[in-house]
Order: sequence, then structure tokens, then C-alpha cells
Amino acid sequence: MTIGYISIGSNIDKEIHIPASLKLLESQFGTLTLSNIYESEPVGFVGDKFYNLIVRFHSELSAKQVAKQLRQIELAHGRDRDSSKFSSRTLDLDLIIYGDQVIDDDELHIPREEIYRYAFVLEPLAEIAADEHHPINGLSYEQLWQNFDKENLQQHKIIPLWLSNE
Repeated sequence: MTIGYISIGSNIDKEIHIPASLKLLESQFGTLTLSNIYESEPVGFVGDKFYNLIVRFHSELSAKQVAKQLRQIELAHGRDRDSSKFSSRTLDLDLIIYGDQVIDDDELHIPREEIYRYAFVLEPLAEIAADEHHPINGLSYEQLWQNFDKENLQQHKIIPLWLSNE
């Protein structure tokens, strides 16, 4: 079984789409480990704040099969695949790590560059995978988070009401 990590984000009806996606992911992959949810400003455009989290799962599928399932879940939740990268979205599911695999082709990029680039990916990843190591640079995710430039960090952990009641 391969351990994978999915970055989940939403800024449109997030109280509907994130819990629904978690239920679908659990039905497909079994028990999930969830980070806290982080609220952050959109990057590259003006819009509502995002909720972001990281999910750890186990699977015997190939990375491409997992990515295909994630796209199907996004589409089922109204994701417009033709929209700009920097735009509001109902649901964004990205396979960011899959074991120690390094994949860089037209369909899939693993590990995802967003790990280095965005606090809303790295902080929750370091929270649930602190001692695991990046397959390219060998640093732990905790080390990467400690070295991350937090000078202008404007995100914070939250517990949405729809999670606190479960």
C-alpha cells in the first residue's frame, strides 16, 4: 500500500463541498488522517477566503488512477475544469505526494511544487507528516515548514461549525 497526501481547498460553498468530498474519499480509500483546516486569502485573484486541509490515505492504485478519481470528485461537485488556475472553486483536490514517487509528465506532477510555494499546503502537511521526507530534497516536512518564509503569513487554523458538530 502506498501512502498518499491530497490537498483539499474550496472557497465556494465550502461547508458543503469539503465534508462531502471527505466522505467520498473515505468511501474510496478507507480511513483518512486529516490536518486541521486553514483559512487563507485567495492567491492571484480577489475572492472569498479558502478553506484548505491535507488528507493522508493509503491505496494500491497507481498515482494516475488516484488523480483520475480526484478529478471525478471535483467534477461531481461542480468544478469547472476550464476555469483559470487563479479563480474561485467549489472543490480543488490535488494529489501532492504519493509514496516516494517522482512523476513529471503532461498529466501529473508529484511531488507538487505547491508544497514549497504555499503555506496553506505546507503547514497542514507538516502537521500530519512532520517526520516524513520530501522524495526529492530529503528534508522532512517539519524542516521545510520551519524554513518557510512566514513574514507575510495571513492564514490561521479554524474549526468550522460543520466539523465541530460531528
